[in-house]
Amino acid sequence: MSHPESAPVSLAECRIVRLNAELFPPSPEEREACGRFGIEPVPVESESVAELQQVVAGADAVFAVSVKLPAEVIAAMDRCRVISRMGAGTDRIDVQEATRRGILVTNVPDFCVEEQADHAMAMLLALERQLKRMDHDTAAGHWTGSRKVSGRNHRLPGRTLGLVGFGRSAKAMARRARGFGLRVLATRRREVDDPEVAELEVELVGLEELLARSDYVSLHLPLTAETRHLLDAQALSRMKPDAILINTSRGAIVDEDALVTALDENRLRGAGLDVFEVEPLPADSPLLSLQNVLLSGHVAGLDNESHEGTFEMVADTIVKLHSGEWPTDRIVNMKGVSDWTW
Repeated sequence: MSHPESAPVSLAECRIVRLNAELFPPSPEEREACGRFGIEPVPVESESVAELQQVVAGADAVFAVSVKLPAEVIAAMDRCRVISRMGAGTDRIDVQEATRRGILVTNVPDFCVEEQADHAMAMLLALERQLKRMDHDTAAGHWTGSRKVSGRNHRLPGRTLGLVGFGRSAKAMARRARGFGLRVLATRRREVDDPEVAELEVELVGLEELLARSDYVSLHLPLTAETRHLLDAQALSRMKPDAILINTSRGAIVDEDALVTALDENRLRGAGLDVFEVEPLPADSPLLSLQNVLLSGHVAGLDNESHEGTFEMVADTIVKLHSGEWPTDRIVNMKGVSDWTW
């Protein structure tokens, strides 16, 4: 994993390619943050494999927002040292191929933690309080007044929130849930000594028990081979018919067809979805016609602060790696490697 023979000496000489420029054009804040660190990424709009292979050839570093980088694209990175994911999830990058070629994959581990929790809680509240329907009815001149609200809605204190996963965003969600008087259950993939379980008064349980006991289920997992369609038809059938599902993590964790069926047949009360199996959400998606669904377009982590913090950490990571530092918390692969150089 040595330094490529033709590598530039200074960071200013490095060719850094910034992908996804069409869907996610670099903002003035991104350019300003990179400029402060002496970095000028070249924005590129290519999306096809063939185009990407041409673009990444000769690049010393690649910045990626959400583009898919399969093995055949990574194989074309003949001098690349770092693939920097401008976000947290790396499920669209073939990390194994990058590792095989000695390319570091980095991310922004704290990206949008608070924002995602805010968005998930906002969806939960909006669905519980039926704000989508109430807004539509009131705007159409149907005044409810002091009459009983039609449909099912409940007070939050004493009800149960189930967090599938117990990482950073789930813990942020647990803090918010406690403020509303909710009991909190959570699953976790590994047994670790975590003082925040007790501090946040969270009860750790298995997935089946969590689904059966929770009034609200919020997903906080990365997309992996193990978590793909984790909530399939069988898992959804374990949830209470009065339950609400919130997904702000990755769309494919839920079997979307099974979810549509459960919602359409009123075997679930509602769902708040920010992520989908296919993005952008197709115009013919049956989710668009369901009244008990609240939708947003993969924006749970977006606000001014998350944008600025992401740009600064991505640029800072590149500077640190080029100067020989090793920001462990931002490195996804090649843990413990000692002979990587740039």
